[in-house]
Amino acid sequence: MLLLTKVSISRLLPPTNVVAAAAVRAFSPNAPSQATSSYGKTPREVLQEKLARQEIQPDPHQQRITEALQVVYDSIQTYTPPKPSTGLGKWFGFGRGARKVLDAPKGLYIYGSVGGGKTMLMDMFYDCCVIDRKRRVHFNSFMTDVHGKIHEIKSKHVRDASNSKPQPFDPIKPVAELITEDSWLICFDEFQVTDIADAMILKRLFTYLFDAGVIVVATSNRAPDDLYKNGLQRSNFVPFIGVLKSHCNVVTLDSGVDYRTAALKGESKHYFDKSQGDANPAMDKLFKVLCSQENDMIRPKTFTHFGRNITFAKTCGQVLDSTFEELCDRPHGASDFLQISQFFHTVLIRDIPQLNLKLKSQTRRFITLIDTLYDNRVRLVVSADVPYKMLFSNEKPDDMHTSDEHRMLMDDLKITKESMDASSNLFTGEEELFAFERTVSRLAEMQSAEYWTLWEKHR
Repeated sequence: MLLLTKVSISRLLPPTNVVAAAAVRAFSPNAPSQATSSYGKTPREVLQEKLARQEIQPDPHQQRITEALQVVYDSIQTYTPPKPSTGLGKWFGFGRGARKVLDAPKGLYIYGSVGGGKTMLMDMFYDCCVIDRKRRVHFNSFMTDVHGKIHEIKSKHVRDASNSKPQPFDPIKPVAELITEDSWLICFDEFQVTDIADAMILKRLFTYLFDAGVIVVATSNRAPDDLYKNGLQRSNFVPFIGVLKSHCNVVTLDSGVDYRTAALKGESKHYFDKSQGDANPAMDKLFKVLCSQENDMIRPKTFTHFGRNITFAKTCGQVLDSTFEELCDRPHGASDFLQISQFFHTVLIRDIPQLNLKLKSQTRRFITLIDTLYDNRVRLVVSADVPYKMLFSNEKPDDMHTSDEHRMLMDDLKITKESMDASSNLFTGEEELFAFERTVSRLAEMQSAEYWTLWEKHR
């Protein structure tokens, strides 16, 4: 790889203007970014400008991905997607015998190891596209929104059909119509499948979207063939992989460099290792400083979300001082964490234990929490029992057993332990091991001064 020997270590971080643009989009996903000058330029041009300004290092792997994104960019310049309409079925081919869109350009699926610049390049492409109906979204948030829409549509259908004979009904179809009406170019960050509820609907959902002429660009840590690897009832999921690969070219970005962790030099200002001493005084001091910048008092805060009350004992304005127990021991989901990330600009998490397979539910919540905070550029301060690189132990505890949560899931799916593949990630924790590499990388970047300045620039 070509390297610039005089580039400062801060240049190794994702470019500030691109990351700031992602923060703006988290609050207004369809609005053109005002935090970047790339709107209307080509991905190739923007990359060359960044190299000229030494915002990034020359990297042949990133250059190759940019050329692949340039192909998608060029193809959509002459593409006319179907027009949204209240009668979406007649436009998009959702009705029986209706025309399907066959001439939509292929999208792009970018996968590779953590910290290589996948998200930066996709965001660069997104900012270049002068398109009204476009959306950039974390895949986890997208699927949370999909399940919410499914629930809403099913509830409405039950009410409308209460006085008539029940008819077969597929709620995925109207959900796809709503998505397509909003966007025909969708950029997914962190495309991953760990939830069986997601796995069982993806083929139908994306078949509708692709038939409607939607173009997808996605980043992931996994190759398409490895998605939902060893997952429950994976045979029902596998057809989706074929659908995805038929509508997206697949490229890999694996330079072997994690630019996020490379930038730290071992310095840590917002991650406090309790094995080195009591972290509470430093956390208390930082919370006090943050509170001085808020126009509010220290008090509890309660959110009502999907009919449930979520209470935190200690907040001040847009600053949350919480514990691992409050955030990850309680049964919070991705939508709960999204609520938190949209209300608080800074989150303190105290007393994170060393995570392992015995704490699988808490570990999954923690991974989702960090993904959501990172994607929304929320500032993070943590205290933990061990350094961040040791935060997850892959040793299987001697007393490891099937939890009540897993037994209930197996009962719902009518699966017995004997009939199930012994390698299923429900029990081995393979997905957690894989995803935690990304979590460690993001924790590293979230400690940096550059990351902390992003919220101030957005505000």
